[in-house]
Parts: sequence; structure tokens; C-alpha cells
Amino acid sequence: MAPETQPRHEAPTDDQLTAFSAQVRGDVLTPESDGYDEARAVWNATIDRRPAVIVRCTGTADVVAALAFARETDLPVAVRGGGHNVAGRALVDDGLVIDCSPMNGVTVDRHERTVSVGAGATLGDVDHETQLFGLATPLGAVSETGVAGLTLNGGYGHLSREYGLAADNLRSVEIVTVDGEVHTASADENPDLFWAVRGGGGALGVVTRFEFELYDVGPEVDALFVWFPGSEITAVFERFREWAADAPRSAGVLPFTAHVPDLEEFPEERWGESAVALLGSYRGDDGSPTADEVFEPLLSVAEPIADFSGPMAYEGLQSMLDEDYPDGLRYYWKSTYLTDLTDEVIDVVAEHTESAPSPLSTIDVWHLGGAVADVPREATAFWHRDKPFMCNFEANWEDPEDDDANVDWARDGMDAVTALEEAAGRYGNFPGFDEDPARLTFGGNYDRLRELKTTYDPENRLRGPVTPAD
Repeated sequence: MAPETQPRHEAPTDDQLTAFSAQVRGDVLTPESDGYDEARAVWNATIDRRPAVIVRCTGTADVVAALAFARETDLPVAVRGGGHNVAGRALVDDGLVIDCSPMNGVTVDRHERTVSVGAGATLGDVDHETQLFGLATPLGAVSETGVAGLTLNGGYGHLSREYGLAADNLRSVEIVTVDGEVHTASADENPDLFWAVRGGGGALGVVTRFEFELYDVGPEVDALFVWFPGSEITAVFERFREWAADAPRSAGVLPFTAHVPDLEEFPEERWGESAVALLGSYRGDDGSPTADEVFEPLLSVAEPIADFSGPMAYEGLQSMLDEDYPDGLRYYWKSTYLTDLTDEVIDVVAEHTESAPSPLSTIDVWHLGGAVADVPREATAFWHRDKPFMCNFEANWEDPEDDDANVDWARDGMDAVTALEEAAGRYGNFPGFDEDPARLTFGGNYDRLRELKTTYDPENRLRGPVTPAD
């Protein structure tokens, strides 16, 4: 059950391609080029789209030339950063892909406590440079994720409850609008664009550079990573719910259900069994409670299968899950926010953990609130700040013949959760195949986003969740 293909567009002529190639420094690839299939491959192997042209941009000038080429040839445009959006937004059939992955430079200003990040950088690229100075900015939880897509859709991670979303920590961006103009957007300059890039999905222009705030984090943090038997799913989630009610902002925990992997770190007799795990971290100051004190209620809920908790390098925490999400696996992720983690939600999670057709799949409940909720919902394009939790069904599998079973499992689970009165809205980084209305993601900010889309991209050249007004 792959995503639907997109409408066909007339391919550019050889003369147009020759002229375009002469204007850019990056490689220009077509279906006849060596390396085309590698260049169109993205993280999610269910996505199989064939762009007419891929340009691997080396800088902002290449992006400007690429947008001019798209206007000349009337091609739709997709923008690739890390290529990790599960819906495959980095590709467009018969269109132009502006591939920013070569633009992955990261520069730290430790005196100003900011970091400048190219559009092709990953979380790991940023963490590697900032941790040299014991600094970090709130990003995601898998180091191979692209910074651009994560941030443009909001961006939750281990530091979010203390410091906010990735988008909340933007100081400025450089963005190229569809007309080819290069803008700096910040609170003081082009504030409408700055409002939109902070959670609006990125369809108003191509962001080529991000500037983030930095905070004192690492090089070591206290990590929580403990696995319990699947028979304890209800008990663990109930204890987590109690703990989350007054947890310190400097502590974040992500509970998820899974199946015990066939790894020597786990008891062999448990391999393949259902399980529930807690992954998180704590960054206490002198005089604050210790990690043992903060996490003790969670650790004592049941006898664990395995416990990997303890002091850990921050970069290690950020990359801990990388091996679970390799390039070329098949993925379908859908999410909804929750106004409460009720018994009914927990029952749905437990039931669907047992019915998962793939042992690689998980059901995650993100603990939100904190600094994310401090920002007014109208202050940025990101709307669902007031929700304390988010439930995400991650269908992860290997065999294309299993596509329907795994997509149906995730959709059935989501239908069961969204039928509950506690469910509300969607998260742009876990969008399934983009089949749900964009208003579910952007809520009360949808109309303003659509007005801006109509102003900056009236022909819908840049494909994204929001379309221009008719």
C-alpha cells in the first residue's frame, strides 16, 4: 500500500537541461544519468518516485538557479534535506528535486551561543560540532534525521520539555522564495516568513540556513533506558502517567511498546516477546535531585528485562536509536495528540502491540508540555502546543509483500485512538502518506498559513501540506 503517484509533467528539453547545468555547481541528474537511482532513494523504501530532474545544490546560488529552472519549465518542486520525512516529501514524480544534502555545514559561535546549520545537515552533524563546547540545541531523537524537515514541522526531542521545539529555538533563517529572492527571516526581518517556517511545513520557500540558540548540555547526561515484559504494559504506562504529572522539565521520558530484539544485550529467552520500554534523560543542576531519585518511580514499577540506564555521552543518547531506523527499511508512521493518557488509550496501545504484524514496529507515547506549552499557539505556525501527550504508531517492516498488513495495522490503531475524545490533531513529522487534511496539523493557524502560501507561492510550485487558495 504505497503512497499514490503524482500527476505527470512534461520533461524539460535537452537544451534547457544543458543551460541549467551550466548555471549550477552541483550535479544535475535525470533518469538517464549514472547515480540517478541512488540520488532518488530516500530513507523510507516504500517511497518510489521518479523525478524528472535532481539537482544536488552546493549552496544558495544553486537553489536560486533551480527555482528559476522550475519556473521556466513549469515543474513542481520537492526539497530534500535529510530525506527522512516518512511521507516522502523529499521527492516528486516528474518534477524537480532541489537536493540540499551537500549543504551540510555547521558553524558554532560559542560566544553568541548560536549555531549556523546548512539545510542538508543531520542532527548528528550539529551535535558533533556543538558538543565540542558542551552545548546543544533541542533537536530530535535519531541522529541521522535531517535538521531541516524536523525543524520546519516543529521538532520534538530529548530537550523539548526544558527548551522547547527545534522551531522555537530558531533565531533566524535564510530562505529562498519561489520567485528566486533570498530573504533573511527573523523576529525583526520578514516576520511573516519567520512565523511560517516555525512549524508550517516549509512550503513557502527553500530554507538554506538555520540559526539556532544553544544551551549548556553535556558532554554527559543521565540516561534512562529500561525494558519491561509486555505483561507490564498497563502497569508501566499507569506509573508513567503518575510520574509525568509533576516531572521536572529537565527530565524527559518516551515510553514505547515493542518486541524484544534478537540481540545479545537481551536475555535470549525473551527474544521476540512483546515489551514496554522507557527512554529518556535528565540534566539536573547542583542541589537538584539525582537521576536515581527522579527516575526511581519508573524503575521500580516491575522487574526489568534489561536496564541500560546510567551516565551517557549526549551524542550517544542522540544516536542510540539510529540502528533501529536504517535507510531502506519500510516505514509508515501516524500520530495524534492526546489531551490525557487515559486507561482507554493504554488499552488500545496494549492491544495493538500484540497484533503488530512486524516485530520491528513500535507504539510511542511522547511526553510533551513544559517549554513547548509556554509559547502561545498563535506565535508560530505550530499549533498543538497545549497537548500533554502524543501517540505515534510506527509501522516498520522489511518485505514489500507485507506493505498492506503493516499500513493497515497502523491505520487501525490510529482509528482506535482517534475515536477517543482525548485525541486531537496531527504532527507534521509523522504524517502517514499525507492522506489527512492539513487543518488537522495546523489547527487555528491553517488559514493564516494558506494566506501566506497564496502570497509567496500562488502556483503551488513547492509541494507541501498547505495549498494556495483558489
